[in-house]
Amino acid sequence: MKSRTILRSGLVLAIVLLIMSFIKLPFYITQPGMASELEPIIKVENGFDDEKGSFSLTTVRFGRANPLTYVWAKVNEFYYIHPLEDIKREDESDKDYMNRQLHMMEVSQEAAISVAYEKANKKVEYSFHGIYVDGVIKNMPAASKLEVGDRIFKVDSLEFQTAEEFIEYVAKKKEGEEVIITFEREGKRDEVKVTLSAFPNQPDKIGLGISLVTDRQMDVEPEIELQTEEIGGPSAGLMMSLEIYNQLTEGDLTKGYQIAGTGTINAEGIVGPIGGISQKIVAADKEGIDIFFAPNENGDQASNYNEAVETGKKIGTDMEIIPVDTFDEAIEYLNNLEQKNA
Repeated sequence: MKSRTILRSGLVLAIVLLIMSFIKLPFYITQPGMASELEPIIKVENGFDDEKGSFSLTTVRFGRANPLTYVWAKVNEFYYIHPLEDIKREDESDKDYMNRQLHMMEVSQEAAISVAYEKANKKVEYSFHGIYVDGVIKNMPAASKLEVGDRIFKVDSLEFQTAEEFIEYVAKKKEGEEVIITFEREGKRDEVKVTLSAFPNQPDKIGLGISLVTDRQMDVEPEIELQTEEIGGPSAGLMMSLEIYNQLTEGDLTKGYQIAGTGTINAEGIVGPIGGISQKIVAADKEGIDIFFAPNENGDQASNYNEAVETGKKIGTDMEIIPVDTFDEAIEYLNNLEQKNA
């Protein structure tokens, strides 16, 4: 009898826990992810591949909170709870959010390639491929006709190569006028008519209700292949640029060390801050990383680097945490690094 009662109680508890796991709360939970080597996913044609160590990107895992994960995050250090508005734009769907993250990765990837190839004195050229829809505003004319991820190729039969040209053209229109937009979605071309109207909270501003960025393709020699389709966001920029440069140039910048890091990078090679630096330090430490590059933000007291150092002290890491403001600083550090003893 007692065993049956225990079995029933266990079954009831399991059902309750299962139900709770499907309840979505208005929060996201982030936690330490992992360090992933870049060499397997970045391949420069006929590139140098004699790395004795490795370059790795670091990740943060995140997901929508339910009652169970919310409580777990409350009692675990380096698990953070974020309101929805800190992660997603207002009225942004999960699909739109992921599309925006993947596009940010594409932009970061392009900057990383550009910096590495130019520093290695290799060919870099650009061709333009429309304008990327980066956001759609609810209750504006384009909301029911365009989606995040669409690529616009023509407006009223006019071809524009940059988002700025598109915006300048539309800005000359008046409320109530229509434009015909030719776009591509998931490999298929289509066109729609969109009427310009005033923005809900800015009655003096007229537009379609979309945010845009220029979509361009880079042409480089030697060719490069990156398998980063499932990596979102811009934070791997610095580490990708180092891996690409290492494959483009003779010698091994890793010197036998396991090297990870984080930070955005722009076309000028400037390293920018990211979110979740503490969680990335924890992830890198668990993976046995030797050296970690962290954005220095020109020595700001609240920099990623200073936060990384504090986290390193908390967890007692043996990693060397190195501050960087530019790609060149990271290369200089690596060039001066002594070979790791076998």
